[in-house]
Amino acid sequence: MLLKKAERRHSLRTEDYARLAAFRQGLREFLRFSEEAAAQAGLSAQHYQAMLILRATPEGTRITITELARQLLIKHNSAVGLVDRLVKEGLAKRATSRGDRRKVELELSARGRQVLAKLAAMHRRQLERIGPELRRLIGDATIGRQSCEVSK
Repeated sequence: MLLKKAERRHSLRTEDYARLAAFRQGLREFLRFSEEAAAQAGLSAQHYQAMLILRATPEGTRITITELARQLLIKHNSAVGLVDRLVKEGLAKRATSRGDRRKVELELSARGRQVLAKLAAMHRRQLERIGPELRRLIGDATIGRQSCEVSK
């Protein structure tokens, strides 16, 4: 009885749960694709994400390990281990900050840029294929909420 009351209070129906579950499934399928593509390149999905962040940093600027950890939503010590592996594999480089010698800044190596470009192109092609379906799923997942707001 309480559950039905909560669902009414939040304007949730079985169809809303189904649309949210379908959207979640679509996201998960893309993430699975990403994990497998990264693994084929000898990387974890987290390494690919870190490389994306490093490459997305504007030209001429570098990112610190602290900022990388923040963007990856991980602890600083976890980011250090991640960067250690990227450096060991020749995919990234560390440099002492010009502005603060206590800080270490990061950038992709030439090899890292090559590996990332190949993976990013694969991801872009996948998104081009599934993008229309993801847009539909987002629309479906939010339509119940929109109709509830209109009726208020």
